Amino acid sequence: MEKLQTWFIVTLFIVTKYLQARTQNLNEQNSQLDPDPEFLGTISNVTFPAGREAILTCSVRNLGKNKVGWLRASDQTVLALQGRVVTHNARISVMHDDMHTWKLKISKLRESDRGCYMCQINTSPMKKQIGCIDVQVPPDIINEESSADMAVQEGEDATLTCKATGNPQPRVTWRREDGEMILLRKSGSRELMRVESFLGSSLKLMRLERRQMGAYLCIASNDVPPAVSKRVSLSVQFAPMVRAPSQLLGTPLGSDVQLECHVEASPSPVSYWLKGARAPSGFASVSNNNLEGGQPGPEMLLDGPKYAITEKRDGYRGVMLLTVRSFSPSDVGTYHCVSTNSLGRAEGTLRLYEIKLHPGISTINDDHLNFIGGKISRNVSK
Repeated sequence: MEKLQTWFIVTLFIVTKYLQARTQNLNEQNSQLDPDPEFLGTISNVTFPAGREAILTCSVRNLGKNKVGWLRASDQTVLALQGRVVTHNARISVMHDDMHTWKLKISKLRESDRGCYMCQINTSPMKKQIGCIDVQVPPDIINEESSADMAVQEGEDATLTCKATGNPQPRVTWRREDGEMILLRKSGSRELMRVESFLGSSLKLMRLERRQMGAYLCIASNDVPPAVSKRVSLSVQFAPMVRAPSQLLGTPLGSDVQLECHVEASPSPVSYWLKGARAPSGFASVSNNNLEGGQPGPEMLLDGPKYAITEKRDGYRGVMLLTVRSFSPSDVGTYHCVSTNSLGRAEGTLRLYEIKLHPGISTINDDHLNFIGGKISRNVSK
């Protein structure tokens, strides 16, 4: 009986060892028949403008019973598992075109979608691949960080600033709205150099001159349409300057004569004409040489039948015109063109006198005589 028990135990041991070896062999065979999943190639990075759609493609073979998932790499947020989207973002979808290809699709791209995404296989240990999306964003100018219209006194410095966002980072170019050249002062020099445009977010204008006054355009571009621009108006302020091209004019009685003064001023001045030599308080002449003692104070001239008063302006420059109709002896005298603004006052002085015609040519038609700066030129008909 004892021998029978011993034989049974030995036999059971042998059978157990055989079954274990058989099981291990079957497992090894099954392992060879069902290899581990692996990626086919890599995920290509993609670049698209905002508003378009982006697709990342992940290819896997030997997936077996494993699953493929998509995650946002930066925070490990799970976006999709197999064919099911698990995020609440309605712009995200997944496509399984064939047994090997898994695609993550993001529609109506936003700047916040920029980043890297992970294709993951839930093996042990986990396998993963990463692909990135770059979102191109057209430029936009940040008004809060850019210059508004400004007024600076002549001789002071000014800096025009323009801040822009976008992807890629925008280039900022400055141009004058009127198409004129930009005047920049050379470092440590009094000279101004002329450039068609200036590249940079800050345009520094040192020791401003009135010629630099105008509207400047800040243009931001990054090859993603559309480019955008902002207009900045720069006013250079200074006291008026007045110049009379002809200070002495002569004309015969009965003719019309025009007086002219050139004015430069900013801000725009108030301009008017005076007749008379001595100016009372508030109308003081710039030069005492223009005073004629004993005469009453000057009279302000008004547009009407006797006088035609006009003014033409182009930026900070202007021309004052006074036409005296039907010149008479009472019109002989001193005239003042006056211009004033918040920074000062200036005037020009002109002297108008009578030209007496020789009795022998008194019957010549006025159309044949030209009076320029007190000189007479005669046109003789043949």
